[in-house]
Amino acid sequence: MTLKRMRGCGPIAALIVAFVTTILISTSAFAQSDSTPKYDFFAGYQYLNPGGTVPEGSSDPSNPTPFKLPGMAKGGGTAFTYNFDPHWGAEVDAGYNRDGNTISSNWTVSAGPRFMWRTDSVNLFLHGLVGLNRVTYDAGTVTHNGIGTILGGGMDIPFTKMFAWRLFEADYVYSRHNFANLAASEFPSLRRPSFEGARLRTGVVISWGGEEAVAPTAACSVQPTEVMVGEPINATVTPSNFNPKHTVTYSWSGNGGTVTGKDTSAAIDTNNAAPGDYAVTAHVTDPKAKKNNEASCTAKYTIKPLPPKNPPTVSLSASPSELVPGGTVNLSANCTSPDGVPVSVANWTSTAGAVSGTGTSATLNTAGLPPGPVTVNATCTDSRGLNAQASTQVTIQNPPPPPVDKALEARLALHSVYFPTNLPTVKDPQNGLIESQQKTLTNLAADFKKYLEAKPDAKLTLEGHADHRGSAEFNQALTERRVARVKSFLVEQGVPEADIETKAYGKDRNLTTDEVKQSIDQNTELTTAEKKRALARIVVIRMASNRRVDVTLNAAGQTATSVRQFPFNAADAMSLIGGRQSEQKAAPKAAPKKKAAPKK
Repeated sequence: MTLKRMRGCGPIAALIVAFVTTILISTSAFAQSDSTPKYDFFAGYQYLNPGGTVPEGSSDPSNPTPFKLPGMAKGGGTAFTYNFDPHWGAEVDAGYNRDGNTISSNWTVSAGPRFMWRTDSVNLFLHGLVGLNRVTYDAGTVTHNGIGTILGGGMDIPFTKMFAWRLFEADYVYSRHNFANLAASEFPSLRRPSFEGARLRTGVVISWGGEEAVAPTAACSVQPTEVMVGEPINATVTPSNFNPKHTVTYSWSGNGGTVTGKDTSAAIDTNNAAPGDYAVTAHVTDPKAKKNNEASCTAKYTIKPLPPKNPPTVSLSASPSELVPGGTVNLSANCTSPDGVPVSVANWTSTAGAVSGTGTSATLNTAGLPPGPVTVNATCTDSRGLNAQASTQVTIQNPPPPPVDKALEARLALHSVYFPTNLPTVKDPQNGLIESQQKTLTNLAADFKKYLEAKPDAKLTLEGHADHRGSAEFNQALTERRVARVKSFLVEQGVPEADIETKAYGKDRNLTTDEVKQSIDQNTELTTAEKKRALARIVVIRMASNRRVDVTLNAAGQTATSVRQFPFNAADAMSLIGGRQSEQKAAPKAAPKKKAAPKK
């Protein structure tokens, strides 16, 4: 199809899209009718725009004169359809239009399938037809038959089963013609033109045939059919042959007891009813149907006199009645009937914990329960359905606090954690914790989590330091990253974040050279030779000793600070002593011929 043809059918395509949208909306808004005619016949007015240009009959085939077929407002159309089912049918269609000014006319005779969606308010259809397209023009001197197709649909508004008004029908009419006798091959658009037109219709539809809808029915039942005064009765209704797409309504009535109905079921309360034979009636209505929309049914039942009844009596006991969480409680019930009928105990429940058991004995598991009262209930029922309930109470006491592990408490006086020079960086704040220091923190996390079981109010304080080089702002930010990295590592090991506090001191509170020498002298892990080598590099060791995070334990007014002892014997100790870069963000350039500042 050429661009020109595509533009020509644009309005038709838009109409078809709008029509399909209307169908989709209608299918959700209406319900399908249950009465389908066998045949339907349409007759009405028709407007046709052939949408074609043909060669004039009197022109020279070597130089044909084009003639555009006009819109033809005078016309009529008919259609006959045989319906296979509520949706599909075979349609035969005929239409005729003429234009009095140019004495042009157009006949169409087509056949094909039709799809119709029937609702209570409208019938929407689509059809696709193939057949003859006969055109006459030039005052009737030129007549030609072509093959064509009709695609479209419309809307019918039914008034009765037999009569409907076709509000509109909009069709795309396409046909192919061959005027080889009127136009040479040099003029293909006139020699073999394609008509792309539009057809509009309105009129009446007459339908007949088909089977009438089966009358709706309803069947009622009650269970049980005989009861004692006070015993309940359940009534149900089963409707049949109603339109499954419609929502039906139900109403219930009865002459014995109180009838409470909801949809297809009803409850009959026989309390205070006199003994006798009664009936309950259900009435089913389809408010959307115009006829055959009601059905009713009745079910009978008998209410017998009620002999005197006394409910059972029941009491519960618990042993022990007070205990700490984790223990079990033995529960027992004593249930008897004043009338001597059989009784049973069931429905053991509790406001907390888990109750298991059947009959007159049960067990309450108190694992994980908070301190406070727990109420246990049970129900005693006799063979006539009478029941009684009883309860007993169990008190959950506060468990004694676990003893503090002194060895664990001693281990928590940890060594401080050390960092390589200038780590972690701004771009990589997760870097800087080397393997030996991660192991130190892993052990701390495991011990601290156990310590929290005995002292849940314990806290850890992380204090970050940096060596003396670099600006105050740079070192402050660096120590903030160090304590943040240590905190995040501890949280990754399961330490609650709320139990960790952080402080960053920058290069303040640095260890002095004498304090570092004293630490080396007191380090029992170093040999005399190792201590001598460390003291020979005391300036470098002092700076490495200040690149650290101290850990302080606070619990119940007690404070323990980590031992600030540099890990000389760690396998990766040289990563902490040496350095790749300064802890300054940007050290000033050295003056000419002067020795550059040492790197960390």
